[in-house]
Amino acid sequence: MRFMHEPDASRYTLHRGDDLVSVLDYRDDGRTVAMTRAYTVPSFRGHGYAGELVERAVAELEHAGGRRVSPVCWYVADWFAANPGRGAILADRRSA
Repeated sequence: MRFMHEPDASRYTLHRGDDLVSVLDYRDDGRTVAMTRAYTVPSFRGHGYAGELVERAVAELEHAGGRRVSPVCWYVADWFAANPGRGAILADRRSA
């Protein structure tokens, strides 16, 4: 599996060989990365690729520091719910 960050396209991707299997779109305002859509190509669904992609993207953001994550996409929110130990990177959800 090949993980790629494509900042010009505002997305992370996961490839198996030459095949694109999963995409994680985001918006970055300089403080918060809003993960807006996790998508797996239908023929590759059911193998955990979206979860692996979110895991790798979160790990990259944790390693780089300086950004929080807002899980806009339901899949990303569910991933954080299933991985509560990774919640330190989540953006503060308090209303202004």
